[in-house]
Amino acid sequence: MGDRMNRKWIGAALALLWGAGCSSSDDACDPIAQTGCDENLVCEEVVDGGTACFAPVVLRGNVFDQADESGIEGATVVALDANRAPASTVAVTDPSGDYEIRVARQRDTDGNPQGGDVTLRADAAGYQTFPGGIRQALPIDVSSPVEEDGLLVVDTPTTDVGLIGLPSGAGTNQIFGNVEVPSDSTGVLVVAETTGGTPDGFTAIADRDGIYRIFNLPDGDFSVLGYAQGVNYGAESASVSGGEEAQVDLTINSDAPGTVTGSVQIVNPGDGDGTSYILVVESTFDEALARGETPPGLRAPEGTDLVGSGSWTIEGVPAGSYKVLGAFENDQLVRDPDFGQGNTEIVRVDVVAGQTVEAPSFKITGSLDVISPGAQGPEEVDGNPVFSWVDDSGEDRYSIQVFDTFGELIWEDPNIPSSSGSDPEVSYDGPPLDSGMFYQFRVTSFDTNDRPLARTEDLKGVFFLP
Repeated sequence: MGDRMNRKWIGAALALLWGAGCSSSDDACDPIAQTGCDENLVCEEVVDGGTACFAPVVLRGNVFDQADESGIEGATVVALDANRAPASTVAVTDPSGDYEIRVARQRDTDGNPQGGDVTLRADAAGYQTFPGGIRQALPIDVSSPVEEDGLLVVDTPTTDVGLIGLPSGAGTNQIFGNVEVPSDSTGVLVVAETTGGTPDGFTAIADRDGIYRIFNLPDGDFSVLGYAQGVNYGAESASVSGGEEAQVDLTINSDAPGTVTGSVQIVNPGDGDGTSYILVVESTFDEALARGETPPGLRAPEGTDLVGSGSWTIEGVPAGSYKVLGAFENDQLVRDPDFGQGNTEIVRVDVVAGQTVEAPSFKITGSLDVISPGAQGPEEVDGNPVFSWVDDSGEDRYSIQVFDTFGELIWEDPNIPSSSGSDPEVSYDGPPLDSGMFYQFRVTSFDTNDRPLARTEDLKGVFFLP
């Protein structure tokens, strides 16, 4: 990755004259319709109110095969905000795997981008969606772009995305189309669910223009659904086989959205102060990894804030079946792993149009903190990594598991003895690790009655072999 890394650099922010380039001083520009600005300028909201025309903020990067670093043509890339709502349209990579997307950002009066970091989602035929499995997207700082030919460009290592090829036998069909996007929204989660049995969900994010494409579908019949906060969509059907494409367009219906409320008890939080709660579409939920796809905005509290014990509410929830997850971020808290106790199992809710649903309460507890690898993000290792974590003073033993990026358990040791007050270290003793593959180790502590006490966090402990 040397050439790719060498071409990445970050410059200081360059202030621009805000409001320059508006087609009329009497008419405000429209940031949704993108009207009212001269050519090559975009309409954005201003921090203190109103709108104005500015040079576009552009992300540039490359989507490549993690195994051999070759560029991937035809991959789709979209930028997402903190609530997983699209902050851009969808870009399609060129034959070299390069892409460029314009990102909507609130500006200060000097034209500098505001409003927090963004992350990327990338999809391609024959590859695992990123982020996906154990891999999480790193935040991209858009506050310090570099001016290049009238654009404010962000071109850093975090704008490159390496994808991991799917195992043999993965589906080759695609469903694409256009989704009606609500006037107050910037995107929609589209899910194609298998029919005839327990549904399996395959997903894409429809961008600010409503365009989407779902890759890697198996042969079969699908129900295609849209999920956006505040509205409901009518489901459409499609059948694909033998590498086919099918077009499915989705429109908003007249059904009112619902509301989900719940409560949580945080016990023995350690260093954790607060957490958040999200709704995951049930058909996309991975039992092994306890992860799935969250429609844009279905998070409590909104934005990036965290809350402690007590009640929570998510409004504008589309009809459907969801899993309720808490303490999913790196907040030093996890769901209580003792599923033999009350209020610890993963919660499921069915939302009916226009109704309020109360989710069963559940417990959150302090996590075991990872030391290495993967304490601050995905970490490079050699073929024989050593796993370490902060000691749980009340434990009698530990169990460790290692998963690959597809959620497959590749090695475990359920009987690691108490560390007697020192931070444990365990050497990997499983099958050889594959170059270019991402892995995660997870540790659970147990007391003398063989009850689980705590575990490492959902997003930590990720590592890879270069």
